[in-house]
Amino acid sequence: MDSIDLEVLKTCAAWIAAGHRCELVTVIKTWGSSPRPVGATLAIRDDGTVVGSVSGGCIEDDLIDHVRTHGIVRERPEIVSYGISADEAHRFGLPCGGTIELAIEPLHAGSGVDDLLARLERHELIERRLDLKSGAVSLHAAAPGAALVLGGELLSTQHGPRWRLLIIGASQLSRFVAQIATAMDYHVIVCDPREDYRGGWNVPGVPLLHAMPDDLVLELQLDSRSAVLALTHDPKLDDLALMEALRSPAFYVGAIGSRANNAKRRERLQQFDVTPQQLARLHGPVGLYIGSKTPAEIAISILAELTAVKNGVPDTLQIAHAQALSA
Repeated sequence: MDSIDLEVLKTCAAWIAAGHRCELVTVIKTWGSSPRPVGATLAIRDDGTVVGSVSGGCIEDDLIDHVRTHGIVRERPEIVSYGISADEAHRFGLPCGGTIELAIEPLHAGSGVDDLLARLERHELIERRLDLKSGAVSLHAAAPGAALVLGGELLSTQHGPRWRLLIIGASQLSRFVAQIATAMDYHVIVCDPREDYRGGWNVPGVPLLHAMPDDLVLELQLDSRSAVLALTHDPKLDDLALMEALRSPAFYVGAIGSRANNAKRRERLQQFDVTPQQLARLHGPVGLYIGSKTPAEIAISILAELTAVKNGVPDTLQIAHAQALSA
């Protein structure tokens, strides 16, 4: 399962290889409410076929109508704005007075899409620089956390896995978590030294490493854009890895299990000299409560909580629990 960004790029490459003309559309600025964030992409083919999204659908309809009426005639990139007036805002489904600004780039063999895809397959984080005046493209290594930048005649966009997720255990649940996380632009790594679990692993683009989890946590040098999930139910595998992860700058560390088992886990981790401040970072039982029963539903609950933490959303359940204890 590819992320939306990767799906758009792969589709563009296939269209170019088949001899079609196509354009890459990127959201570069928004004012007011917007259904899609800055950096969102859409590709449109010379017959009006689209992949990706830059709005709730209204702007896509206008882009499609324009291509079907006039064809793809741009030779150079162009900046286009929608929704400047109240009438346009109503027409395109934007809030009154809202505006969305798009970069529309005609693609061709010299646009570097194949080279970009090859580097993304190696899990590189890439900055793509587009000269809006000439249409020339260059690729560079990007720094984690870099954002889209429009400066003068240069548009810089970032592509590739912006976040890392280490999953301990190659279970069925791990497979669902890995598939969804990959679609969310995570570089996912799964670790399981148990031979019985490794044989059936088959998630394209997600490697399964035969290593001790705590050793791998140290080897990966986790940073503030890394997350760790312990999903084995085996303390021999989970505990030491969690100990190292809680001592790292990883933004999220979670472990599966019941409340009783997680309470016992916290007691064991204290014996490894994990501090109370470090232990407070452990999410366990992992995931938001959504009444999930199946592995797929549990995976959604886990990634919902992980996303909330990544986006700085307060943990309301923990806050309520703390307030109850202090009452």
